[in-house]
Parts: sequence; structure tokens; C-alpha cells
Amino acid sequence: MILYRTIQGHFVENKGAYYCIDELSFDTLVAHEDLQAYLTSAIGSTPAVPPPAPNTILAPVDRQEVWAAGVTYYNSRRARIAESKDAGGGDFYDRVYSAERPELFFKAAGHRVAGPNAPVMIRHDATWSVPEPELTLLINPRAKIIGYTIGNDMSSRDIEGANPLYLPQAKVYDRSCALGPGILIQSTPMPNTTQIHLDILRSGQSQFAGSVALTELKRDPLTLVEYLFRDQSFPHGCFLLTGTGIVPPDTFTLQSKDEIRITIDTIGTLVNEVA
Repeated sequence: MILYRTIQGHFVENKGAYYCIDELSFDTLVAHEDLQAYLTSAIGSTPAVPPPAPNTILAPVDRQEVWAAGVTYYNSRRARIAESKDAGGGDFYDRVYSAERPELFFKAAGHRVAGPNAPVMIRHDATWSVPEPELTLLINPRAKIIGYTIGNDMSSRDIEGANPLYLPQAKVYDRSCALGPGILIQSTPMPNTTQIHLDILRSGQSQFAGSVALTELKRDPLTLVEYLFRDQSFPHGCFLLTGTGIVPPDTFTLQSKDEIRITIDTIGTLVNEVA
């Protein structure tokens, strides 16, 4: 089942039918002892309703922090080494790719996150900006993965490439993250065969397209979560973007009005336009 946060309340899609579930806040749902069981019970006693209009769907986040993992795919390792070679940072990325400890960094507070069909931003002081399509984990306050959604970790590659210490500026700014359209609620892991697809359109024409399977993800999501929760608490739960394995060519940079489409099997498609 897929949970949507909308301006009209919470909707659950299950086997092609939609149900409005509005008794609890989003934060309470995330903190529920067994969200999947609760939603299953709730829709069992609720009549089906029409699906929510696309323009009413919000980013599926409230007071959750959004974090991200880096260099979890070989393609990302290669790209980070190449972009930072003149700054002497290439060795850092090679080491973190093979290290036991993953790279984890804060990405966004809820108010900075763009939802589906909402604009994302590129920094005005960046010259090389790309989207990073990522499987994103929804984790409850007890460090349990309760769902999956689509994330876009917008990145200013020239800023991070100039110096790895600039990563917060390259990654963290208003609308540098998009989540949605909904959350696939399930306690079982996503199959390794799951595909992530990226398509970037400019004036309706594809400028770049790429795909990657979760088999290429080097880090186990459970391990990423364990490291994230070391000596940290998340009373409202959190999101964790798990890294990207799709890297546009070095000659590509996003432009205003580009349309970014990210699709993940069984979750849906997240669509955002660059402001």
C-alpha cells in the first residue's frame, strides 16, 4: 500500500483503490507501533473514495529530518573522484566507498523539501548542478524501516568538487531535496532487482536518461540506519536517502524549466521542474 500526504488529509492506495485516513497526524502515523497493520485495519472499515488530485499531493514529510548517504554506488565514487581531483579530494571518496563507516550527512528539514509537481532549486552561485535520484527510507523513532519513497538529492557538483568541505553548501539549501509522491508502506526490504530510472526533459525533449538496479547499492540499508541512529535520536522518525547510482555526463548541467522525472518500481514517479 502507498500512503499519500495531501492538503485534504492522508490517502492510502491499496490494490488500485483509495481510502481517506485522517484520524492521525503524519507524525503520529510515522511513530505508530505498527503502521502497516494500522493502515490495513483502517482501510478495511473505510469506504473507497476518488484518488486525490495530483495538485493536492504534498511532500510526505512533516517534522522528520531528512538525511542522506553518499558514495554508496560505484558510479558515485567515480564521479566524486573525478570532480574533486584538482582539489585533492579524490582519495577521500575512494576511502569512504570501501570503508566500514558510511558517509552520512544532514540534507533537509521538512519545510525545505519539495513535493511532487513542485519546483526544486539550483544554487544561484553554482555552475554545475544535477539531480541525484535515490531510494529513500522512512524510519520510525525506533530505528525501524517502515516504508520507502523516491528522493531527489539536488547537488552542486562544482561547489563540492572545489573542496569536499563545501559539501553542506553544495547539498543543503532551500528546495534542494524532493520527496514523493507517496510512501510505499512495507516492512520487508525492497527487492535487489528494483530499478531506479531518471529522465531529464528540456522543452519536452529528453536530455539525459539512465537507470540503475539496487543490486549496485554497496551499502545495506539496515547498516546505514544503524550508523545514522548511533548516538542520535529522532523522536518524529526520519528519512534517509541511500545514494545515487545514476550520474549524468560531466557536460550536463540543469537549467531552469528542466523537468526531472524519477521512477522507482512499485513506488511511482516523482516529477519536479527546476525553478
